[in-house]
Amino acid sequence: MNRALIVVDVQESFRARPEWSRMADPDIARSVDRLVALARDRGDLVVRVLHTEPGTGNVFDPERGHVRPLAELAPALPGEPVLTKTSHNCFTTTELQRLLTEAGVTALTVCGIRTEQCVETTARIGSDLGYAITFVTDATTTDGVGGFSAAQIVQRTEAVLRDRFARIATVAELEAERAAERTAGAGGLAVSAG
Repeated sequence: MNRALIVVDVQESFRARPEWSRMADPDIARSVDRLVALARDRGDLVVRVLHTEPGTGNVFDPERGHVRPLAELAPALPGEPVLTKTSHNCFTTTELQRLLTEAGVTALTVCGIRTEQCVETTARIGSDLGYAITFVTDATTTDGVGGFSAAQIVQRTEAVLRDRFARIATVAELEAERAAERTAGAGGLAVSAG
């Protein structure tokens, strides 16, 4: 295993906010679950990271009960870490880098809530730390910010990350790559068996 899937802030805290109705993809759990299934199939590490703001009394305060994965997400399996963070990125206030180093991970796939905020920031920091990053845009969601629509925010994020900090991919592209790997592997077994 040299890859990990980082699921960023796909949590009930966002659904508890009025802005949830404006999210570009309120069904983000479906795309994320496809990535989780793909990562598990490949034997990749799956890490979920949840945003917390202790003591604030807002929806990110653990005392309010919303700091938990979206209910419709497939649950974490034993051995799949669930971390909490208090910063925008998944590295600064967690043990993520240590976990990845101990597991020998060199490549990260990132997805989650707030395309341009915590997911993008995690991709940028991960790239700076030397990880090969795959940013799966259609497994992220956001709402409009500063007069820009969610679609414009996503387009901007892809533009600034592409070929600098990350490879931009879709869930379907990654599934097709895995299918091709399986076909190549099966072909290799057939040849060696003959």
